[in-house]
Amino acid sequence: MHRPQKLPDLVESIYDAGLDPSLWNNVVAGIRDFVGGQACGLFSKDSISKFGVTHYYCGADPHFIQLYSDTHSKFDPLSVLPPHGKVVSVPDLVDFEEYRKGRFYQEWMRPQGSSDAANVVLEMSNATCPVMMTVLSGRRMVDSGMKHRLSLLVPHASRALLVNRATGVQLTLATALADVLDNLTAGIFLLDGFCRLVHANAAGHALLAADDVVRSVAGELVTCSAQTNRTLRETLAGRRDATLLAADGHPMPLLSPTGERYVAHLLPLSSLMRNDSERVVDAAGALLLRKVSLDGRSCGELIARTFDLTPAELRVFQSIVEIGGVPETAAALGVAETTVKTHLHRVFAKTGVNRQADLVKLAAGFANPLVH
Repeated sequence: MHRPQKLPDLVESIYDAGLDPSLWNNVVAGIRDFVGGQACGLFSKDSISKFGVTHYYCGADPHFIQLYSDTHSKFDPLSVLPPHGKVVSVPDLVDFEEYRKGRFYQEWMRPQGSSDAANVVLEMSNATCPVMMTVLSGRRMVDSGMKHRLSLLVPHASRALLVNRATGVQLTLATALADVLDNLTAGIFLLDGFCRLVHANAAGHALLAADDVVRSVAGELVTCSAQTNRTLRETLAGRRDATLLAADGHPMPLLSPTGERYVAHLLPLSSLMRNDSERVVDAAGALLLRKVSLDGRSCGELIARTFDLTPAELRVFQSIVEIGGVPETAAALGVAETTVKTHLHRVFAKTGVNRQADLVKLAAGFANPLVH
């Protein structure tokens, strides 16, 4: 057994484990030595199935740790849990003589050279599967001194576990959201109040690397449209109502220098934060930028079914979106401009729009948002 840590040092190491769970193995060793036990473990136990799993431990043979999970957790005296935060020994939970005759003592405790244990419920965020700590006392019984020393550590260990849970949930959620964003074809740019780039998804980084419709200049996002740049800066700086802009579904069409069409939407974020100097330190808005194209047969078929377009009308629709106006469409399709105009008027009537630019926006809404 190592020389016990002083209480302040041990408490500090417990909070370090709250920020870095990999440190718990060292912490349980420190707790074992401080309390004066033979072994120490941090484990969870389902109150319904009685299944238990040990997360961190020291001083015990791994064979017995596995045996506890496989078989003996359901025979543990902790089948009836003590109150949260209260340190108890085996005689506090069950009749000790009956316990010594049972399987848990005969097959699990006794072979390890231990007879008693100090137990405490540390964390109950999941009420049906609390996190507990146990310190095996060895051949002697748990005394009041052991209970007292363990009780000094309980509030700190409980808080550290809550920190573990909170940060674990946040990291899991953040990772999941990042994965979702990176699988979208739309470029997503989180911008602060000065239009500085806070974060971009994979599609956004690809657009920046192309240096065509958007680029990063000294950390600020700049589009190929001066009007759009003014709108973004005025909105993010608070001189224009971003909520109304988003509520109206106001799209910002962009035509890149290479002739490709994009549609941008700005979404205000409620997480806007300012420090004492009033400098924005968090994302104030999310810019969603999508290339306008009817990418794939399924997208065109969906539009045709939705608006009951004939094959000729769909071809005109697609050409207007991807190529441009009536003359360009007539040349691409090899038909007269009057024919294109006739089909286009029918497309307008069926879709409920009356401008070619509105067809571009309509097509953007049907584009597959997922990377494929």
